[in-house]
Amino acid sequence: MKSAGSRRSDDHRSNCAVEATVGVIGGRWKTVVLFWLLGGKLRFGELRRKLPNCTQRMLTLQLRELEEDGLVLRTVFAEVPPHVEYELTAFGKSLEPVLLGMRAWGEKYKKRLG
Repeated sequence: MKSAGSRRSDDHRSNCAVEATVGVIGGRWKTVVLFWLLGGKLRFGELRRKLPNCTQRMLTLQLRELEEDGLVLRTVFAEVPPHVEYELTAFGKSLEPVLLGMRAWGEKYKKRLG
């Protein structure tokens, strides 16, 4: 999916599947965006409210990368003002067990801390 000059053009150098997964969904916000989209389509503003510590620019970049990687579908409606919705693709939905597992682990970790 990526061109030779892309930011992750060397992803295939390692045979490690975990490294490949982290290469696609790694980063501070991507997994959180994917988690929220498990519940269905969301507009950009709705995602912004769910990620108050993520800047608009960073959210835009993360959504673009997720779209490029085939995990998120962006639909633009020809309205004024423009209406844009984001949703998981079938491939993105395949991450559901991973994301739910991360949530469960995070809940246990938070309890352990406190």
